[in-house]
Order: sequence, then C-alpha cells, then structure tokens
Amino acid sequence: MDTKYFKDKVVIITGASSGIGLASARLFGSYGSKVVMAARSIGKLEELAPSVSADKDHVLCVKTDVSKEEDCRNLIEKAVEKFGKIDILVNNAGLSMRAMFKDLDLSVIKSLMDVNFWGTVYCTKFALPYLLETKGSVVGVISIAGYSALPARTGYSSSKYAIRGFLDTVRIEHLKDGLHVMVFAPGYTSSNVRNAALVADGSAQGETPLDEGKLMSAEKCAEYMAKGLYHRKNKMTLTALGKATVLAHNLFPNLTDRLTYQYIAREAGSPFK
Repeated sequence: MDTKYFKDKVVIITGASSGIGLASARLFGSYGSKVVMAARSIGKLEELAPSVSADKDHVLCVKTDVSKEEDCRNLIEKAVEKFGKIDILVNNAGLSMRAMFKDLDLSVIKSLMDVNFWGTVYCTKFALPYLLETKGSVVGVISIAGYSALPARTGYSSSKYAIRGFLDTVRIEHLKDGLHVMVFAPGYTSSNVRNAALVADGSAQGETPLDEGKLMSAEKCAEYMAKGLYHRKNKMTLTALGKATVLAHNLFPNLTDRLTYQYIAREAGSPFK
C-alpha cells in the first residue's frame, strides 16, 4: 500500500475520541490526511488533536452527537467549510449493550439504533453530495454481530445488521458513479465499547467481560481499514474467529447458533448460563 494515497485527503471520523476511531485518526494523520474528528466530548477531542497531526491546520474537532440529525449536518458543513471537500467518511461511532431481551428496557434498543444506525444514515446522507464529487469512500464500522447474531446483544446486532443492509444498498445505487462503499467488520477489538455498553436498565456496564489484552489492537484494526480503503474493497471481515463465524453462519446456521450460545455463556458475568 502506498500511504501517499491518503496525503491531503479529507477524512471524517465519528467516535474519534477513543478506540478504533482515535487509532484511525492518528493513522490517517500520520499519512498526511486532513482529519475531522467527531465525538460528543469536544474537550477530549481537542486534547487528543495534537497526537493526530503536529499541524493544527490539518485537524478539525467538531462536537457531535451522531444520534442527532442536526449535529451530523453541522459536522459535514464544518468539514467542508474548513477543507473544501470530503474524500472519506468513517462511520465509526457506536454503542453496545449486554442484557437478555426479556429483561431489557426498550429505550436501550432505541439508543443503540439512534447512535449506530441513524448516526450512519445521517452522516452518510449529508456527506454524500461531496463524496460523489470526489468519487470518495464511505465506511461503516459494523461487527461480526452484523453477520451472525450475538445473544444478549439484540440492539447491537440489529443495528449492525441494519448498517450493513443500508450501506450495501447505497453501494448498488451508486455502482455507476464512482462512489466507494465499504462495510468493515473488525471482530473483537480492544476498545472502550464494552465498558460503556448498556445493561438492561440503560446504565453503563462499567467493565468488560473479555481480556482486552488478548484482542486485536485498535491500531492494527485501523491499519486494515486503511488497506481496505486503498484497495477500495466492498467488505472486510477481520480475525480468524470472525471469518470462521461468518462462514459457519452461512453454511451451518443451526450449529453456529448452538456454538455461539455456548461461547457467550462462558463470558464473565454472562446474562445466561
């Protein structure tokens, strides 16, 4: 991969204050991109901006709650006002959950759909005219749970399936005009998403049930994303477990259901045993 491909490209990244979003911002910044960082905490973004690029004119921080349509519109307008174009939109902002559906307050699913699905829809809608001008790329960061359902994550899996369906459709609609659309499924990646995951009553879980040190790093994940963008891939599924799960789900769905149940039941503090 020739990293010069990304030089001076304008890249918008939602959920850029931690995890995959922050790692991606830093990577693209190191490649010479002009990076627009979006997240709810503007203070945190501004604190992190120097780690993305030493040139402060190459980083724009925009306070954005992607569940709000007007925030997403503002994000795109600010990016174009500052840099004049958009080359890449990375829809990364995401929220997770862990609870059995029978125990779940329905507001939790609404929150996940508002952030994960509608955030992707809003940002993509407002960025689309500019991406068509540059024949740019739109990325949706989903999950293996967007291919093979994950128990105790009804809202999470549903939102990720929805993002995949939405972006696959957008890709087909624009087959003839140069728009690149990539569905990016990282698999288990070390991040804050599980600590912030919502439980049945809508409060934050507060701790991860996994050994984060054994998972793919956010930095490695960002490198894979960059390669997918460079090669303009339609889909990327990461990790051996992730690829095996997607394949097994397609070939042996009933067996995959049972194996997935057993796998999740072994998690620390699993909602079911």
